[in-house]
Amino acid sequence: MKLVEEYAGVGSLRLRDRTLGAIPYRISRFQGMAASGLPIPGLHRIEGTVEIENAAALVGANVTLELEDGRSLKLTVADEHGRVLAEGHGPRHGCGCC
Repeated sequence: MKLVEEYAGVGSLRLRDRTLGAIPYRISRFQGMAASGLPIPGLHRIEGTVEIENAAALVGANVTLELEDGRSLKLTVADEHGRVLAEGHGPRHGCGCC
């Protein structure tokens, strides 16, 4: 996997019908690459952290992080420290391209 993008800023986090605003985040996006150097479609990993109070209560929850630039990422809260991740391809896996 090759690091292809990093995001940092303050965005909002959606959980079902709730929106939590002013959430600092740091996100890295990794892309699977073939030996030829070309990207492998659908093979990616998004990981990072969001600074939210009581993150332990959200472990395992599927959330949407809205970035400062208007893009959004569908992520899963992985631990009580606000670690988030997504793998795969498509809207259910962190990618909004299709």
